Amino acid sequence: MKLFILFFCTVFGAIAQERNYQSTEISIDPEINGTLLTSGNHKNASLAILIAGSGPTDRDGNQSQLKNNSLKYLAEGLAEKGIDVFRYDKRIIAQMSKGVVQEEKLTFEDEVNDAFLVVNHFKKKYKKITLIGHSEGALIGILVAQKAPIYKFVSLSGAGNSSATLIEEQIEKNAPQLKEESQKILNQLKKGELVENVSSYLAPIFRKSVQPYLISWFKYEPTKEIAKLRIPILITQGTYDLQVESKEAKLLKEAQSRAQLLLIEGMNHVLKEVKTPQENQQSYLNPNLPISHKLIDGIAQFIKE
Repeated sequence: MKLFILFFCTVFGAIAQERNYQSTEISIDPEINGTLLTSGNHKNASLAILIAGSGPTDRDGNQSQLKNNSLKYLAEGLAEKGIDVFRYDKRIIAQMSKGVVQEEKLTFEDEVNDAFLVVNHFKKKYKKITLIGHSEGALIGILVAQKAPIYKFVSLSGAGNSSATLIEEQIEKNAPQLKEESQKILNQLKKGELVENVSSYLAPIFRKSVQPYLISWFKYEPTKEIAKLRIPILITQGTYDLQVESKEAKLLKEAQSRAQLLLIEGMNHVLKEVKTPQENQQSYLNPNLPISHKLIDGIAQFIKE
């Protein structure tokens, strides 16, 4: 009897954990690869595309030293609710694996063009495509949604101020002694001019090879760009996000009054719900910690309504 009960529990547990979606690897081009989760529910032919944030971020929301699986869990959570989801590695991930990264040639528009490629790959199969842009990916999604046939848009931890303003605020908050030098550098970059001399303290942010990317990125004001959209929009933000504060979401909402605003208490930048500064920092390195269920529920409801 004990053996039967043990067998029954093992089998039942395996069935209970079986996921109700399928996973397929897809290559958009040789350097853009991703994962499509399909729920089998094609009544509305709806697809959500996740666009990752800044830096060399992969389809799961991870970087080499920062593994948290934020986008992986978001994709799986939405798929569990019957929504097809595609998430992809940024092009730089493939380039890094090949050792052929030319940082000085990268621009923000490259990221936008790659998102266009992804949308174009799926637009014939899916009549309703929702873009979900995380952090820097939110601005990318906004720019794509202005020209591509996008059904809905979700800004997830997206900034309202320009990236130059955010960098300036971060430096002023964390390294006030570097404020004066950083302001001079930012002012020059905003004019489209390269900066020859950068101190070793600021080189990780403003090194010569990354300046062309920053110049191309600084041109865009998220509030001005989101105001141009005429599709349903959800602006969602965590109240414990140390990288993009709640005020940024409110700026986007002011610029796009028809948008829905969802503030999630205790959620941080990697979409985990935390209570202390220590938990906040540790969550960036914890791939096993689930993301906010309130976030998954909120986005799923927005897409389906």
